[in-house]
Amino acid sequence: MNKKFFVYFSLISILFFISACREKHPKKNQALYEYSDQQTRWSSPENPNGIKGNGGRENNRAKGHPYDSIPPGQSLDLLNIQEAGIIQRIWITIDDRSPDMLRGLSIDMFWDGESKPAVSVPFGDFFSVGLGRTTVFQNALFANPEGRSFNCFIPMPFKKGARIVITNESPKPIRKIFYDVDYNLTSPGNDFLYFHTYWHRDTATEPGVDFDLLPKIKGRGRFLGVNIGVNANPLYEKSWFGEGEVKMYLDEDSDFPTLNGTGTEDYIGSAWGQGKFINQYTGCTVADDSLLQWAFYRFHIPDPVFFKEAIRVSMQQLGGEMTPHVERYQKNNGPLIPVAIDTNRMILLYKEQKKIQLDSTRDPRGWVNFYRSDDVSATAYFYLDKPVHELPDLQSVSVRSTNLRVK
Repeated sequence: MNKKFFVYFSLISILFFISACREKHPKKNQALYEYSDQQTRWSSPENPNGIKGNGGRENNRAKGHPYDSIPPGQSLDLLNIQEAGIIQRIWITIDDRSPDMLRGLSIDMFWDGESKPAVSVPFGDFFSVGLGRTTVFQNALFANPEGRSFNCFIPMPFKKGARIVITNESPKPIRKIFYDVDYNLTSPGNDFLYFHTYWHRDTATEPGVDFDLLPKIKGRGRFLGVNIGVNANPLYEKSWFGEGEVKMYLDEDSDFPTLNGTGTEDYIGSAWGQGKFINQYTGCTVADDSLLQWAFYRFHIPDPVFFKEAIRVSMQQLGGEMTPHVERYQKNNGPLIPVAIDTNRMILLYKEQKKIQLDSTRDPRGWVNFYRSDDVSATAYFYLDKPVHELPDLQSVSVRSTNLRVK
C-alpha cells in the first residue's frame, strides 16, 4: 500500500467514524435546517407521557382534558417513561400562585428508575422564583413571561427512564394545573451528565459560618448555577446584607477554595448595592427595601465551572454599614462579628473564635464589614455523572413556608 493511498484511506475511515458517531449521538449544536431521527414527544393532560398517536382522545379530538388537579396531600406525575431521551422544556401554570403554595408544592425528578430523586425542590424555587414571589422575567434557563407561568429550558438527559412528580403538601387544593413536558426519544451518548438540584433554607444563619449553597458532593460534573433568596434580619435595620463572598471548593480543596469572589452583588455582575435587574445569566428578581427581601441568580453558562472529584459552594453571611450603626447593633445585642473596617484601606479585625467589640473612641470610623444572621434559602443547579446524589432530603413544608414575607 503506497503512502498516498494510506493517507487517503485513513481520512476516509476517520470521516466514516465521525459520521457514524453523529448518527448515534445527536449534534449538540445542530443547525436549525438539519434533520435528526430524534422522536419528539409532549407529555400533557391531553396525552400523558406523550404516547404516539394518543392525544386528544377524551372529547373526540376537541379540547377535553387541558388540566388536572392536585388535592392536599396528593401527587401528580407529569412524566413517567422507561426509555432513553432528553427533556428539553417544561412549562406549567397553576391557579394558585401564592407564596404559601409555591413553597407548599414540591417538584421531584427521578432518573433511570432510581428511588431517590435527583431533583427535589419547592415548586417556585425550582423555576427561579425566589421567596415565593412571582415576577415577570426571562433568563437563559427560566422564564415567567407575564408572572403567571413557569418555564424551564434546562436539558435533562436520561438513559433508561424519567419521572417528574408534583406533590401538594399545602392545606389547599390545586384546582387547575396545566403542563407540557417536551422531550425527545434519543440516545444521549455515554459521556452525558445527569441534571440535579439541591434546595436548602436556614432561617437564622450563624455569624461566622458560611451558608452552603451546595454542600460537598462527590463525583464528576458541572456546577450550573444558583438562585438565592434572602430575608434580611430587621435587627440590622436598613444595613447592607450582601458583603458575603461566594466560594467554590473544587476537587481536593479543603480549608481554602480555588474560586473566591469579592461580594454578593459582585457575584451576580452588579456593584455597590443590588437593585432589580434581569439579564440572561445574572439578575435580581426581587429587591424590596420595605420587606428587606432580595432574590437573585447567576448561571455559569459562558463561564462553566467543572469538577473532577468533588465540589462545595458556599456564601459568607456578611453585611456592612458605617461604624456608628454597627456599634448600635452590638449594643442592642444583635448577633454579629466585626470583620474589617474600610477607610480606603482595609483594617482587618477578625480572629476566629474571638468577638471584637467596636469602640468609636478607639477604632477608626468607616465602613464595617460584619458577620451577621439572616434568613437565607438557595437552589443549586448542577450536573453529575450519576443519577442520584447523597445530599439531604428536601426540608419539611413547615420549614419551607414559615415566615414568608408578603405585602
